[in-house]
Amino acid sequence: MAQRPDPYELDGVRSRASQRSFPWLTFLLLVLSFALVLLFLSPFPEKVRRELGLSSSPDPVELPPKVETRVIYEDRVIEKIVVPKGSYYQVEKGIDIARTSSGFDFKSGVTLEPGGLASAERERPGSYAANFMLVLAEPKAAITVEEVQKVNPNLSDMLPGLPRLLETAKVSHFYSTLYQNKAERLQASASQLDELLSKHNYYDCQTMLQMEHPVTKRMVFLMQSDMDVVADGSDGDRLAQMPDKIVNSTHYQPFTSYGWPKTGAVGNPMATGWKTRVEAANKELADPATTSTRKVWLRDRIKMLRRGIEDMQNRSFLIAEYDPFVVIPVNFIKDRDDPYGPNVGDYVCVIHGKKAYPAIVGDGGPTFKVGEGSLRLAKELNSSATPYNRPVSDVSVTYLIFPRSSGKWQAPNYAEWRSECAQLLEEIGGLGPGYELHIWEDKLPKQE
Repeated sequence: MAQRPDPYELDGVRSRASQRSFPWLTFLLLVLSFALVLLFLSPFPEKVRRELGLSSSPDPVELPPKVETRVIYEDRVIEKIVVPKGSYYQVEKGIDIARTSSGFDFKSGVTLEPGGLASAERERPGSYAANFMLVLAEPKAAITVEEVQKVNPNLSDMLPGLPRLLETAKVSHFYSTLYQNKAERLQASASQLDELLSKHNYYDCQTMLQMEHPVTKRMVFLMQSDMDVVADGSDGDRLAQMPDKIVNSTHYQPFTSYGWPKTGAVGNPMATGWKTRVEAANKELADPATTSTRKVWLRDRIKMLRRGIEDMQNRSFLIAEYDPFVVIPVNFIKDRDDPYGPNVGDYVCVIHGKKAYPAIVGDGGPTFKVGEGSLRLAKELNSSATPYNRPVSDVSVTYLIFPRSSGKWQAPNYAEWRSECAQLLEEIGGLGPGYELHIWEDKLPKQE
């Protein structure tokens, strides 16, 4: 835009600069007219009339933002993720909404209520709030023949005595305890917007029944669930070497609840990794830059590691890759009052499809989930099983646990385990014609 002439310029210079000048007045009038037309066509006049009470048009309704729903299929678990559009909500870094809503039927919306002035509502608690409520349907336990066979129609053929056992069966108190523990865990996680149990992991148990044969009085704890994989355990006497990635892993546990006195001179291969961690902790402890709080944690860690090393020096444990065993919630195996409560070392018959597998209760697990088997057992049910891929996703695995049947705790003898399970099955009616217990092969490498 050209500069206006300086009124203090010489007359001669000013008169030459003003010759044939731009018609500014006409231009400004055109711009003003165009602006008035735009203003007339905009919503602003209607807003003014509404504020003055002169408008007959209804007040606009603010609609909730549109949402896009995506369904993700992951290992048969459906995750429904609601992604707001046009929202100003910023998800805190590190929070995975997809994982927190795994398997839930997620519904969202916006409710508008009359309020006061914006300046007051900014300060009023509850004026801008969200409610998060989990609604869970606690499942009933299967107890009739029809309900128990719903996940495996072969059960009555495989176990001819099962219908008679179910006539007097009772739902174990452990069943309600399990789902109560799940609900409490969900409550604790929800209050912190932490990762929640998926729908798959919540509904992981079909039933828990305590049964007694009317003639032999043999007690049985029947549980139906899926099967996840456990890959823990070590034994220098039977497996002197393990891969470095396992030895140095901070997640692999060398121990199982089932253990026995060590008999050989070869040390536990997992002890090497634990000793390395003790050395690293001692080095950090001696560093002047280490804070006092960190030092307290390091001292506790060193004590824990040393206790573990001592345990590995004196005892041997099951090895999940080679030994068939199942995992039971630790609160079950600690209950010494319930005569039907499974204990470590008890014999187990695991039934899936048309096959039966002898095993033992070998370890204790979390109190909010059931259905875990050793990697060896899992691979027999499904060759695709790995520590990260469960062999059975539906609740179709039946675990027949014989409480108080544990023998002497010693190195696994698969033939003896099979013989004991066969005898226990006979005491409740035996296996049906054409069915027999699986024969486990010893796949441990021969020691030199």
